[in-house]
Amino acid sequence: MIFIKKIKNFFKKDGADNLGTDAPVGRWAVGIYTGISPFDLSSPASITNPVLTADDVTDMAAGFVADPFMLRENSTWYMFFEVLNSRDNLGKIGLAVSKDGFHWRYEKIVLSEAFSLSYPYVFKSGKEYYLIPESNSVKSVRLYKATDFPVKWRLEKTLLTGQRFSDASVFHCNEQWWMFTATRSRPENNGKLRLYYADKLEGRWAEHPKSPVVKYNPHIARPGGRVLVLRDEIIRYAQDDFPDYGKQVRAFRITKLTRNDYEEIPHNCPIIGASGTGWNQFGMHTVDPHPLGENEWIACVDGLGIDD
Repeated sequence: MIFIKKIKNFFKKDGADNLGTDAPVGRWAVGIYTGISPFDLSSPASITNPVLTADDVTDMAAGFVADPFMLRENSTWYMFFEVLNSRDNLGKIGLAVSKDGFHWRYEKIVLSEAFSLSYPYVFKSGKEYYLIPESNSVKSVRLYKATDFPVKWRLEKTLLTGQRFSDASVFHCNEQWWMFTATRSRPENNGKLRLYYADKLEGRWAEHPKSPVVKYNPHIARPGGRVLVLRDEIIRYAQDDFPDYGKQVRAFRITKLTRNDYEEIPHNCPIIGASGTGWNQFGMHTVDPHPLGENEWIACVDGLGIDD
């Protein structure tokens, strides 16, 4: 089925959270990219993207799949992603598995609430697995912990409340926990990137004195994927939301990160973006890269395009 039309809001992925435009839209789907670095990723010739679409979802009527994040444990890849339930228009968190990272099998919905969930930022700390899905409709950042990875999760702690926090992305560095999350100055503007820190994952989380570290710039404010902490650099990804929501993803090298200071420099070119044709014709807005070896990376990504 092809779903394409003109609408005022480019794509209502998470309620009233996107920029207005008259661009054509399709459906979000999930793909796999590879490359020699987390700055150099593309669709490999050995597979056909997308690797997951709404048609792969077997336990509900799905409008799209998007916002993929993955982990590799015991030679198996586990991917978590938003599934839009077409009946109630709420996002749920779905699971797919793969042995090689290229060929995926949809499993089932593993996390559902009475409100919409998206951007399932999954990570491991010590021996425990955690998930922070976006829940901006209830003005909170919620930390879930696996009780039976990867299929059972319980709410462990509400980390932040009081604003519509979008796409919270956490990482551990310099003996601190850090969190990026976007907030809006107006309902249609994803223009502020806030930074928080805590001694422990469960909190107490405090806002950084330089926060918001991005102000009134929808091109680079909203998180667009996993924050990478490498041996010699920290990389954050940002989705470009102007003039169209989710058009492409940019990267930034964080050059200074302390409780009192923050600095970053941009990578010259977008990492992923609208291709102009096919499954990612109109946009891409999430990337989760993982190293496989020296100069070898794999990433799950999403794209907005034509659904054949």
